[in-house]
Amino acid sequence: MKEIVTGTLGYDYIMNFTGRFADRIMPDKLHQISLSFFADKLSKNLGGTAGNLAYTLKLLGAEPYIVATAGNDFSEYREFLKQHGIPSTGINEVSDEPCGSYHVITDSDDNQIGAFYTGATKYNKELSLSRSTPGVEVKDTPFVIIGPNDPEAMKKYVTECQKLGYPYMYDPAFQIGNFSPEELRTAIESSELLIGNDYEISLIEQKLEISHEELLVMGPKVVITTLGSKGAIVETRKEAIHIKPAKPKNVSDPTGAGDAFRGGFIAGYLRGFDLLVAGQMGAVAAVYTVEKYGTVTHHYTKEEFIKRYQENYHQTLEL
Repeated sequence: MKEIVTGTLGYDYIMNFTGRFADRIMPDKLHQISLSFFADKLSKNLGGTAGNLAYTLKLLGAEPYIVATAGNDFSEYREFLKQHGIPSTGINEVSDEPCGSYHVITDSDDNQIGAFYTGATKYNKELSLSRSTPGVEVKDTPFVIIGPNDPEAMKKYVTECQKLGYPYMYDPAFQIGNFSPEELRTAIESSELLIGNDYEISLIEQKLEISHEELLVMGPKVVITTLGSKGAIVETRKEAIHIKPAKPKNVSDPTGAGDAFRGGFIAGYLRGFDLLVAGQMGAVAAVYTVEKYGTVTHHYTKEEFIKRYQENYHQTLEL
């Protein structure tokens, strides 16, 4: 099964702040925040939710196909994808905008504050998942990842997946606030997987005015709540599986760990592994990213991944 990965393609500008955000934020002044931080490190890296996730899928033997828009500064990124055997035929390039860019600052507690400049991402709504789209034709029904993206593009992809019968993972993330309750409900009810961090899942429930139990029976087969360094919870209507985090050899930068977790989980899930194994694969994939500065600067072979999995969970994994 081919994985169609939608989302953003761009560059990450990652900064480090040696202090703690918590020491600078005054709760009684939240209505008029005006903060700046002195960063002692800045790094430019390849990134974007689509690129990050596709990279992890490829490392684990999947065949990701990216559907996204890139800008006039895409040449470096295109070469990276080529080197790693990830096709770029589904990527639309425009000349009037640069790729999107994510500017993030990380404090000493690994908390992050970031902003994403849309750039060429605004053209994603012009792309289609239709079988008639060049390069998307596949013999088997593809699995679609609808990642955080231009809101209009995300709504379009949901509609197309419903029409074409494509199973999909819904990951609204930082775009939750840009959807109406009806739009969120429509997307979630037809999804196979719903994923978000604990704040995002709570925000969805608040916006839909439902309990967590009601979310679990809305439609997704599986709801995944990521908990950062505390692991994740993978839930169905019948069970809740707590995923213990994998142990990092060192902690360098948490940027991209969520995307890597998603890639690891999907790689296991689409192989038919049980949810515990898929979740643990996500945790191992995430820890590789944490150990390196940047989101796609790490690398591992299948054999190395299997060994790391066994070291953390004392189970044999076959890839």
